[in-house]
Amino acid sequence: MIFRDRVEAGRKLADALETSDAVQRLRTDNGLIVLAIPRGGVVVGAEVARRLGAPLDVWMAHKIGAPGNREFAIGSVSLNGELTLDHAIIAKLGIPSRYVEEEAALQSRELARRMIAYRGHAEPVRICGKAAIVVDDGVATGATALAALQSLRRTGAVACILAAPVAPLDTMPALMEAADAVAILHTPEYFGSVGQFYFRFEQVSDEEVIQLLSQRVETTRKIR
Repeated sequence: MIFRDRVEAGRKLADALETSDAVQRLRTDNGLIVLAIPRGGVVVGAEVARRLGAPLDVWMAHKIGAPGNREFAIGSVSLNGELTLDHAIIAKLGIPSRYVEEEAALQSRELARRMIAYRGHAEPVRICGKAAIVVDDGVATGATALAALQSLRRTGAVACILAAPVAPLDTMPALMEAADAVAILHTPEYFGSVGQFYFRFEQVSDEEVIQLLSQRVETTRKIR
């Protein structure tokens, strides 16, 4: 399965979520919010939020890359500083604890910068008592998604659904354990990168994220 771009992927994901029993139940019983993982996840999440008539916001988590290969995740950090680390990989690669601490601090600062840019302040959205659909444009190692889900649990979310167009088959058990429900459209056994499942996979800018969030706020106000 190859998606034309993130917009098409978001629409197909919205189709699947709209008919999901878990989503229908949560829409009835709880306040439902779509939380996208920036940057690419916001493009996908905007389509999901539009279809479900739900508010769109961001939930910040970022991977911690290995020395010499920032794309290879050895863990992740969420906005509240919560770390999710792959201790087996860290030990296997002999990565010093000081490196992990410094990278975690660096990514935490970047998360705070993005929150201020996107929302005008660094305070995360209030999620206590609500149900969240966590959306990304794809899952690679699962570190970022797991960090987002774990931090949401600790902030009082009553339920968490993870939704993404694509994720490796071998990550599914961990994702299904961390979330109340998982909506993944494509789970290939052989997985190189998220981008290989898109014809167009350009980097999403901060400006595009800000525009999508502001459009969704205005749409939600009109609906209400």
